[in-house]
Amino acid sequence: MRPIRVLVVDDAVVVRKLVTEALSSDPEIEVVGSAANGRIAIAKLSQVNPDIVTMDIEMPDMNGLEALKELRKTHPSLPVIMFSTLTERGASATLEALALGATDYVTKPSNVGSVAAAQQRIRDELIPKIKVLCGRTGGLGTTALVASAGTNGPAPRKVRVAPVSDRRIDIVAIGVSTGGPNALTALLPELAADFPVPIVIVQHMPPVFTKLLADRIRAASRLNVHEGAAGGMVERGHVWIAPGGYHMVVRRERDGVRLVLNQDPPENSCRPAVDTLFRSVAEVYGARALGVILTGMGQDGLRGCWDFADQGAQILAQDEASSVVWGMPGFVAQAGLAERVLPLREIAGEITRRARVGRSLSPPVPGRMSVLTPR
Repeated sequence: MRPIRVLVVDDAVVVRKLVTEALSSDPEIEVVGSAANGRIAIAKLSQVNPDIVTMDIEMPDMNGLEALKELRKTHPSLPVIMFSTLTERGASATLEALALGATDYVTKPSNVGSVAAAQQRIRDELIPKIKVLCGRTGGLGTTALVASAGTNGPAPRKVRVAPVSDRRIDIVAIGVSTGGPNALTALLPELAADFPVPIVIVQHMPPVFTKLLADRIRAASRLNVHEGAAGGMVERGHVWIAPGGYHMVVRRERDGVRLVLNQDPPENSCRPAVDTLFRSVAEVYGARALGVILTGMGQDGLRGCWDFADQGAQILAQDEASSVVWGMPGFVAQAGLAERVLPLREIAGEITRRARVGRSLSPPVPGRMSVLTPR
């Protein structure tokens, strides 16, 4: 099998060299070209015929966002990984790039102490994504995660009996990773302003990125979308996205259910982790929870879905065709845990249908939105 062909685009000579050397250390990857700005990169596409492109955002002459727009006109399905800075400006530009059609992103190493440490960080974060997006890991996740599924994952169990889908739910918990910002931006605005239960979300993202993602979705949504905050009240009409760098869990207090944040060790190499959130939701809400696993690399969320299954809670998963990477939902579906496996366009409607079970619409008041009330 021939190596994966990569085009590296960055205006900094040092960064191009760093990325090229890090990627070239893997025998399955070949850096076939580099470019100092987007205009040169567009010209080189037909010359080097890459399988994937890594794209800096801030570059002279033609920046990464401008290059991405041009590239998508002629190469609509070519994977592009944005290489962004871990700053508010970098995060904002990265979210814009994802909306314009970038496939994924990684953040540039900062404060890592040495060139060797920076290269190792690039190898750890960039190489697995390149392999997954180029179909070298069977689609379910990184090689390490796929290999570990049988040894370090949950013990094999009988496929569970389907839960009662006409049981009232009191919370929706969503886990998502690669492709998640666009998936959430498509899904959440489809939910009505009177959506009757709270929503808690883990989207694998670093600090700064999660706040900007919440702000971006809130501007397009009828719900109150926030970055998770310690002590936040988990109540209807509110959506909480776990902050980068922190696990987010729910805990029942005397006055209701509130959010708790911690910096315990990562799970599945992630913090925030879906498993951490789902475990707490299963403990607090039991069978009255709905778990939703969307597009993402790896298997974070699989153990959490087993916790949901043990409680008789309901689980939905995104289908392979509409996922950027069918890793997280794929593991859940193949374990027999998902009640339904649906394309993204159908998930908001299915969530709404299940959230309305056990509740009825109050009579509409002229000039006022109808409200869902418990039966």
